[in-house]
Amino acid sequence: MKPTQEPLGITLTAAARDASRAFDAALQSAGGSRPVWLVLMALKQHATANQREIAEKVGIQGATLTHHLNAMESSGLLIRRRDPRNRRVHIVELTEAGHSMFFQLLGTVTAFDKRLRTGLDEADIATLRRLLAVLQHNVGSSAESQQEPALNG
Repeated sequence: MKPTQEPLGITLTAAARDASRAFDAALQSAGGSRPVWLVLMALKQHATANQREIAEKVGIQGATLTHHLNAMESSGLLIRRRDPRNRRVHIVELTEAGHSMFFQLLGTVTAFDKRLRTGLDEADIATLRRLLAVLQHNVGSSAESQQEPALNG
C-alpha cells in the first residue's frame, strides 16, 4: 500500500456506512426501519418462526429483538403465541397489517436497490458480490480463513 493510499478497510467502512444510512433513511420515509424490514422479510420467507429462528436470520439478539418484536406487535404487524409443544417458545406470525407493511417496504427496498445499482452492469454486480465474499472470508473468525484468502472466482 502506498503511503498516500487510503487503507481498503477505511474505504469499505465509509461506503458501508453511507449505504446503511441512506437505506435506513429510505425505510424510515416509508414508515419502517431496518429491524422491522428484516423481521418482516424473515417472516415472509417462513410464515411462522420462533424468536430464536428470527434472531438467527436477522442477526439481532436477545433484548434488542424482543424490543423490536414488542413494538411490531403493539403496531399490529405481528402476533406471538406460545408453542403448544414447548410453552417456553414463542411462535411469531405476520398479521394482515404485517403483510401490507412488507409490500409497502418492498417497494422502497426495490427502489433503493435500483439506486445502488446505478452505473453498474450485471458483470460489475457479479464482480462486486464476488469481491465482497472474498473480503468477508478474509476477515472471518476462523484461523484458516485468516491464512488463505479466497481469491478464486
